[in-house]
Amino acid sequence: MKNIVIIGCGQGIGLAAAKLLSESNNVIGISRSQNPEIQNLNIEFHQMDILTGNFDDISFPDVIDGLVYAPGSINLKPFNRLTTDDFKNDFEINVLGAVKTIQKLLPNLKKSESASVVLFSSVAVKLGMPFHASISSSKSAIEGLTKSLAAEFSAHKIRVNAIAPSLTDTHLASQLLSTPEKRDASAKRHPLQRIGNAEEIAKTTEFLLSPQASWITGQIIGVDGGMGSIKL
Repeated sequence: MKNIVIIGCGQGIGLAAAKLLSESNNVIGISRSQNPEIQNLNIEFHQMDILTGNFDDISFPDVIDGLVYAPGSINLKPFNRLTTDDFKNDFEINVLGAVKTIQKLLPNLKKSESASVVLFSSVAVKLGMPFHASISSSKSAIEGLTKSLAAEFSAHKIRVNAIAPSLTDTHLASQLLSTPEKRDASAKRHPLQRIGNAEEIAKTTEFLLSPQASWITGQIIGVDGGMGSIKL
């Protein structure tokens, strides 16, 4: 049984990953929100904001085999309405939180025979989209971090990959999918004519943590209904 740490397990993709991975792994979940669904899962849960909390308050397993950093933000505004604080906040949530977590748990990851780290980017990095300047900047940094750490950690057999979803039906995206008309318009923007769901992204996360992905590192995996690669 592997020890898997999931940051941001309270909702969305992080929660879906916790549900899936807890079936056959020892999962330690951390989230600033406590979703009632977490209580029904066989995981060790800690309620904490990773940006302000102290990891030293948590007793992690000596060996960690997998790390999933799932917090994110959707801050869509015209560029002239974005403040420097918007950019700073998105960068803190998406990038600095990941950096803080990886630095804390790196000694534990090094003790695994085949550790894997999964981060999250966005299709908006590959495909320029209006109103995405702040979030796209942060997620671009995640892609750079993924490739740099994959190179640096390869000597320790630690794999680092990122998943780049398109719009996914989660709480985070609820405002963008709040009406049938919005949902239909969003679906039609994808070549596969539908919106993704958290379980699909969680399945890709599970694969990247598994031995089946043991020769995959430094990759940005698009799970986006074809949006990042296909134009119809």
